Amino acid sequence: MKITAYIKNLFNRIKNNSTATNIIIVGVVSVIVKVFGFYKEVVIAGEFGLSEILDTFFIALLIPGFVNQVFLSAFKSVFIPNYIAEKKANSSNIAAFQSTSFTITLITSVVFMLIAYLFTDVFLELFYSGHTDNYYRLIKLQFYYLLPCILLWGLTSLVSGLLNVYDEFAYSSIYPIITSVVMIICIVFYKDVFGEAVLAIGMLIGSTIQLVFLALVALKKHILKFAKPDFKSTNAITMFRQVPAKVSSGFLTGLIPVTDQYFAAQLLVGSIAALNYGMKIPAFFTTILILALGNVLLPYFSKMTLDEPKKAFKTLYWVIKWTFLGILGIVLIASFFSTEIVTMLFERDNFTSEDTSIVSKIQVIYLIGVPFAICGNLFVKFLTSINKNAFMAYVSFGAMLLNIILDFAFMNWLGLIGIALCTTIIQVIKIFVFYGYTNKQKHLLTS
Repeated sequence: MKITAYIKNLFNRIKNNSTATNIIIVGVVSVIVKVFGFYKEVVIAGEFGLSEILDTFFIALLIPGFVNQVFLSAFKSVFIPNYIAEKKANSSNIAAFQSTSFTITLITSVVFMLIAYLFTDVFLELFYSGHTDNYYRLIKLQFYYLLPCILLWGLTSLVSGLLNVYDEFAYSSIYPIITSVVMIICIVFYKDVFGEAVLAIGMLIGSTIQLVFLALVALKKHILKFAKPDFKSTNAITMFRQVPAKVSSGFLTGLIPVTDQYFAAQLLVGSIAALNYGMKIPAFFTTILILALGNVLLPYFSKMTLDEPKKAFKTLYWVIKWTFLGILGIVLIASFFSTEIVTMLFERDNFTSEDTSIVSKIQVIYLIGVPFAICGNLFVKFLTSINKNAFMAYVSFGAMLLNIILDFAFMNWLGLIGIALCTTIIQVIKIFVFYGYTNKQKHLLTS
């Protein structure tokens, strides 16, 4: 009876806590999204294995994905706390603030599409020299289909950020399922039609439908508002000042997987694909919790730090402690069954038992870094909410330099395993650095 009463009391507390409810909603939706994402990867693994087409797809996706992570997602992170500040200080100007943000996103996306298009050959010659003509042809073929995704992802990111501000977390979390479903359909039913570009075309179609879906939701909820852009409002200026630091941080952080893929490309064909498959399970845990916690807590902390800074720091440390312990338990179990997990999910058709052996070892190393990566991201969300992005740029610069050094050293020592180990070591180091700096900010802001 006591256990039943405790569970009932816990359920009621969660039900009456909107933040906890939103985290659970985003978590559940994210699990559904990731299940479809995993099925997509299973379909791709069975169809392509660790092949040249898959390697070249990941390379073709590298620049658009890098721009999205570094510049567009970074702008979204800066946008949310400053949008909340503008909404609280001057709600009558919120439509102008939205228009300003969309204008910046549109211009930035187009500029980077042009830069990516013009410097593709230079990029390939600099980082991926020594391959066959067909290898480069496959990269360019897929890259040109993926290029428009930069604009689509930028606008999608901003609209999803707006939905998060207005607590529409279910919609802003479910939309990635669209691309997974579309890519599965393209591979299963239209592979012969789209040929070697089937993966890239599927991603382009899915990205387009995602943006349309979110835009329709935002319009129906009366969230999207348009007015003449105001580039001189106080919070807009604050946002612009934070952008270089946040972009620098994202840029330097984004160089880490680029560096990993560069060193992996020096090894056997299929090494890049092996790294990516080794990340799938760790990314499953990381993505779900970063979405469930990060997407909810960024606007939550942005509001709380304006009114109750002491409570905000206390909540942060409580969430990080229990998140780390909970994820550590899951990771230990997943690591023990790493080979069985890879066998069950990917080993079929062109994905052989030899591929499983390689991927399962890489997976264990990435799994060890999961609790550190998730909790490190929570520190990042909190520091973003108080506009401390400059420090994160310095940390990212140090992490990038260390990643290059360790990648080179560990690759020569341990091969592909060493590249994965380098990433995990950096995640461990970063969380201690973030903790020390956040603790310093606590004394400054609450004393």
